[in-house]
Amino acid sequence: MDSNAKIDNAAMFKFSYGLFVLTARDGDKDNGCIINTAIQITATPLRISIAVSKSNYTNDIILKTGEFNISILSNDVPFSVFERFGFKSGRDIDKFADCECTERTENGVRYLPKYTNCVISAKVADSYDYGTHTLFIADVTESIVLSSEPSVTYQYYFDNIKPKPQQAQADKSNATKRWICKICNYVYEGEFLPPDYICPLCKHGAADFELA
Repeated sequence: MDSNAKIDNAAMFKFSYGLFVLTARDGDKDNGCIINTAIQITATPLRISIAVSKSNYTNDIILKTGEFNISILSNDVPFSVFERFGFKSGRDIDKFADCECTERTENGVRYLPKYTNCVISAKVADSYDYGTHTLFIADVTESIVLSSEPSVTYQYYFDNIKPKPQQAQADKSNATKRWICKICNYVYEGEFLPPDYICPLCKHGAADFELA
């Protein structure tokens, strides 16, 4: 670890729960995605683990570069951040286009100072293939507290940030059921939702769908 790196251990407490924007950089290409699986695993060395869907372009960049940032989202984050980073692949769009709320840490990777209470930078020490996901083990190289706002939880996201789904219009001539993804509002129509169904937008499974 760089002896001049900024390490604020208070950031690790906020890191213990919440929703995060994971960002990585490949040359001139920056990308990011929403994750909720990130934990501190050791204190000496200061080491964390994250799980990233292999279908996400950010996973490919981290495998290539070995570096990433985690922006720990706070309660004032708007739904537009989830729309920007959670629902589309960065292979086809520039997720940072027209985004004025980004800066870079010492590793050159972008993060979100607005709507973020802490930022953590890390360098990959090891990675493991877990089928649909890659598990990255990484050493923290920088951690900065940006605000005292509490970290947003899944429950707070569902209750206060995610728009309520529009009530399906009653159509008595069509008995097809509608299943709505609680994460991104994608609608699946059918008599039943397959238990192994994966949302095509946010890549969450059937457990995160609800019957409209």
